Amino acid sequence: MTPELTALTLAALLQMVQFILFALPANLELGTRYTGGSRDYAPDKPMSKRTARLQRALNNHFEGLILFGIAVMVISVSGQSSGLTAACAYAYLIARILYIPAYAYGLNPWRSLIWAVGFLSTLIILVVAILP
Repeated sequence: MTPELTALTLAALLQMVQFILFALPANLELGTRYTGGSRDYAPDKPMSKRTARLQRALNNHFEGLILFGIAVMVISVSGQSSGLTAACAYAYLIARILYIPAYAYGLNPWRSLIWAVGFLSTLIILVVAILP
């Protein structure tokens, strides 16, 4: 397995951990009647700021993981894995790990800078894939 595919696998596992980090407090705060139901109505009470931030961070990772997954698959299938693309893949993974507490605790502007590292890492992998 290429280093990029390993980073992608770890990023997917991180997504699952991130889901649990959000789901546990959401269930406690909103109640399982709401979270386990059809959600046809608004919850009786809002989530705390931190839980809402964890939800937004989770959703953001879903968005970023799509692009990162595409980048990793293109670079791996085309046989263009290199030290640069491996470093970018792990930079993405580290950025996503750091993004969770940065978002949860409202660490601005660090949250945005950490997000930018992940985004630029993905962009570099995609650009390397299309360069001759």
